[in-house]
Amino acid sequence: MKNKMSLFGFLGFLGLLGLITDNPGFYGFFGFLGFFGFLNVIPDEMFKLNVNRAAKNAFFSGVFIYPIIVVAGALTSFSLAYAVGFAINFAIQILVFSISLSKYEKNGDK
Repeated sequence: MKNKMSLFGFLGFLGLLGLITDNPGFYGFFGFLGFFGFLNVIPDEMFKLNVNRAAKNAFFSGVFIYPIIVVAGALTSFSLAYAVGFAINFAIQILVFSISLSKYEKNGDK
């Protein structure tokens, strides 16, 4: 196996649970199937640096966004504020990581 990040693609199969359980919340996991695209990418030093930079972006976006969502939910007396905040935060972190990594890989060393 050239790149272990492609193993995240197997999380995409959790989206099939949405078909079985009629829970549309699982459909978002189909987005992980895109990580199979990294199967043939050789993880050289630049790729690892780009992954670290993208992970940093995702981490800090989560640290910034989660408290905002939870406070907004608590102030509006939304009973599921923590669950919704966690789910939205997870989705945003994955999106920020994916977009950042693709941007870094596309632009090279800029």
